[in-house]
Amino acid sequence: MSRVLTIAGRKIGPDFPPYVIAEMSANHNGRIETALSLIDRAKEAGADAVKLQTYRPDTITLDSDAEDFRIEGGLWGGKTLYQLYSEAYMPWEWHAPLFDHARKVGITIFSSPFDTTAIDLLEDLNTPAYKIASFEAVDLPLIRYAASTGKPMIISTGMADDEEIAEAVGAAREGGCKDLAILHCVSGYPAPASDYNLRTIPDMIERFGLPTGLSDHTLDNTTAIASVALGGSLIEKHFTLDRSGGGPDDSFSLEPQEFSALCRDAKTAWQALGNVDYGHKSSETGNVKFRRSLYFVKALKAGDVVTEDAVRSVRPGFGLAPKHFDRILGKTLTRDVEVNTPVTIDAVAL
Repeated sequence: MSRVLTIAGRKIGPDFPPYVIAEMSANHNGRIETALSLIDRAKEAGADAVKLQTYRPDTITLDSDAEDFRIEGGLWGGKTLYQLYSEAYMPWEWHAPLFDHARKVGITIFSSPFDTTAIDLLEDLNTPAYKIASFEAVDLPLIRYAASTGKPMIISTGMADDEEIAEAVGAAREGGCKDLAILHCVSGYPAPASDYNLRTIPDMIERFGLPTGLSDHTLDNTTAIASVALGGSLIEKHFTLDRSGGGPDDSFSLEPQEFSALCRDAKTAWQALGNVDYGHKSSETGNVKFRRSLYFVKALKAGDVVTEDAVRSVRPGFGLAPKHFDRILGKTLTRDVEVNTPVTIDAVAL
């Protein structure tokens, strides 16, 4: 399996800067103007992509008030699933203008489909990729159908155990998906950092051999940045114009300034990883002279013996390295030396 994924010409993997996805989710709050503005602000913040969610209430759940369909507690407590998704969904007629606008401003746009009709709509719009949400990672027929398009796919794995992740990956492969990535995820809204167990990411990379990243529902950027240090190649984070906007997902989303910091700091973390390198770095070159070295602290004549009180280890670094101190003690000078001058190999008969 390849550890590199390509979406709209952008390579994604450990050898490339982290791919940052701005998840719009329900943060349009029912206004297409807000959705358009979110695309603009995601671009300005430095996101690589903006992601939508493509469903209607009747394609994701049933219109029922039965106990199974009622939400108890949490952000959305007291509503039925149908009520929640009626409030949160993005009208399908918005998709074409949003795709057009994203392409106009130069940011990649794709979506999470929640049934086959959503995939058909997104194919008509020539989406460059698909994202399978955590709750749909167990819907293997849906994954196979999305995979049959031949488009790249990202699968979130919140709530999925290792066997279920393997089944989802297998379904994507069976369906024909060649470009595939997975996201470690905790499906809490919000989720505490202590739930994330980020050491799972390198294990996922080893087990599944795929570009692996993080779908992050914490309230700041620390967890996402840490995921990069552990090999994460993608970051998905909910994005809003105003966290106090009152929408179903606003309260656990990043505002533009915070999202800009995420894009910047994720790239910095990736750059800091670099390679295994014990040599001098470019920023150190001018400071090598300030290392310690051996200096004569007495004026001596040719033929004198070097004594312990005649030499010290001090800054700067123009003399012999301090490790040679014991080696030069008791040796005879080959020439006169002045006080406060570096000990050099030509001055001592070694």
